Amino acid sequence: MHPLCPCWSCCCLLLVFSLGVLGTPVAPKAAPEQVHLSYPGEPGAMTVTWTTWVPTPSEVQFGLQLAGPLPLRAQGTFSPFVDGGVLRRKLYIHRVTLRGLLPGVQYVYRCGSSQGWSRRFRFRALKNGPHWSPRLAVFGDLGADNPKAFPRLRRDTQKGMYDAVLHVGDFAYNMDQDNARVGDKFMRLIEPVAASLPYMTCPGNHEERYNFSNYKARFSMPGNNEGLWYSWDLGPAHIISFSTEVYFFLNYGRHLVERQFHWLENDLQKANKNRAARPWIITMGHRPMYCSNADLDDCTWHESKVRKGLRGKFYGLEDLFYKYGVDLQLWAHEHSYERLWPIYNYQVFNGSREMPYTNPRGPVHIITGSAGCEERLTPFSLFPRPWSAVRVKEYGYTRLHILNGTHLHIQQVSDDQDGKIVDDVWVVRPLVGRMMYL
Repeated sequence: MHPLCPCWSCCCLLLVFSLGVLGTPVAPKAAPEQVHLSYPGEPGAMTVTWTTWVPTPSEVQFGLQLAGPLPLRAQGTFSPFVDGGVLRRKLYIHRVTLRGLLPGVQYVYRCGSSQGWSRRFRFRALKNGPHWSPRLAVFGDLGADNPKAFPRLRRDTQKGMYDAVLHVGDFAYNMDQDNARVGDKFMRLIEPVAASLPYMTCPGNHEERYNFSNYKARFSMPGNNEGLWYSWDLGPAHIISFSTEVYFFLNYGRHLVERQFHWLENDLQKANKNRAARPWIITMGHRPMYCSNADLDDCTWHESKVRKGLRGKFYGLEDLFYKYGVDLQLWAHEHSYERLWPIYNYQVFNGSREMPYTNPRGPVHIITGSAGCEERLTPFSLFPRPWSAVRVKEYGYTRLHILNGTHLHIQQVSDDQDGKIVDDVWVVRPLVGRMMYL
């Protein structure tokens, strides 16, 4: 019997070794990923949320120095999340709230445990009180594929242009797809922005699967309604986030429509009593009341569900928001940008012919759903409606600068035109007599 050739022996060993490596299941990762921030509604606080694939302790180490030790510590908890797909994939979602933060101060942090740490991130604690000028990036309908405007938004964030992000529904397309792997991909995509700014959300129709379970599990919003509806104060504004989806997915409970409506009315009553401190009331919800797009979405129908309620008469939001003097209503869903004239019940209520947005007699609606996703952009109807002021069918996002208690600045950034500002408007409302339209 001839001895084996040394080369053949090496090849056999390599083959056995390769099969062994390939056949060995990869150990679940304890290192954090998908790191993102949110504001818990508590001055001097910030919540850090992240994902691991095995249960680990939840800790954030933070401090003021970019290099060197991070002397401050905060502990939190984790919750297992089992996706509803056939693989029943399990993630561990960690939440830690940092408290006692100095307003306006930049912090450096990392999250995880001795089993694995994230890289270091930076954020600036929100300032307290009403006397400062928050700057926000606002958009909806951002996908894991074709996120056209996101690289520009990331660069803006790195330049320190924003204090917070408002994502007005529809994430990833869809977070539940491929047994929630698309959700993982999306959360990794937004990390460079969301780990540096409070990333505030509301649910859209693309989050519906398994009773919005991916949305509820992955994000950490204020309040105790699983992020479906909540409110928070930011500078001179009171911001209300709510779910338009309760009107459409009644299989998850018609009672949610009524619960949310009564919560909204109660919150709006409180906000109006606090107008002296927080003059602006701003809402964000996914599906708009009005739009002039060339499709069959709810906002193209005269009696839209969000506007007029169930069966056209129960729990409609237009009358409620008008009654309590909501100043600005932010929407998405349509993959385009549209600004309306101040409007109520299809009537234009401009402040004046020369200055329509100075002391408007109705709320201003902004639809900003063109951040980019696999469904591309939505075309407009051939002729604009009389209540439509500006329509832009280009990828982009909105900048909202709440300058003070009387002046609010809205700009639309076009990614298609290399960051050009394609809409620019000031909303001005004097403090005197600032309550309700009725």
